[in-house]
Amino acid sequence: MQLSFPLAEEPDDETREAARKLFVGDVDFLKGVVAMDGLPPDDRAEVCFAGRSNVGKSSLINALTGRKGLARASNTPGRTQEINYFTLGSERYLVDLPGYGFANAPVAVVAKWQALLKSYLAGRVSLRRAFVLVDFRHGIKDVDDEIMTLLDRSAVTFQVVLTKADKVKAEEQQKNLAQVRDRLSKHPAAYPEIVVTSSEKGEGIASLRAIIASLA
Repeated sequence: MQLSFPLAEEPDDETREAARKLFVGDVDFLKGVVAMDGLPPDDRAEVCFAGRSNVGKSSLINALTGRKGLARASNTPGRTQEINYFTLGSERYLVDLPGYGFANAPVAVVAKWQALLKSYLAGRVSLRRAFVLVDFRHGIKDVDDEIMTLLDRSAVTFQVVLTKADKVKAEEQQKNLAQVRDRLSKHPAAYPEIVVTSSEKGEGIASLRAIIASLA
């Protein structure tokens, strides 16, 4: 039976407020990691954000935490060149992975980023869920499929978060959702729910906060 991949619902008021307090509380940049031996101890649950360069990862992290400058946003794709760790309270990590796909950097540097990303996804036992960010305007591309296939093979549950919803015309949304659902149906590690977000308008932020807060 093919999964329908429904859209995540808005949380109830109590859940929304509890998740909001988590994200506006103690959230700090911990460290940037350029090799696996630099990872912090896997002593708490963590979630990671992966996505093509310029998909809006930094903007989404900033929107989730209510801090404009927590994650570095840039108009230059590929600026995030390392695994960036943020503490979320005392019991969770938020992890910003290097952008994949196009990056404005030498081929050897890009290859190093990709190797680090793959090693992390395949070997981090404290990783509860990967959030794969997909630009709602474009849907899932082949390079996204490659990461999703890696997550399938690594038995890491991943959930798609569609970004930049405010930039998608209403008549295009259902067509793009159909494409995303069709591509996701081929990935056994895909969590059967999609989160639609807009960092600029705040759409989906409460839902994504609640989802992350529920993972322990």
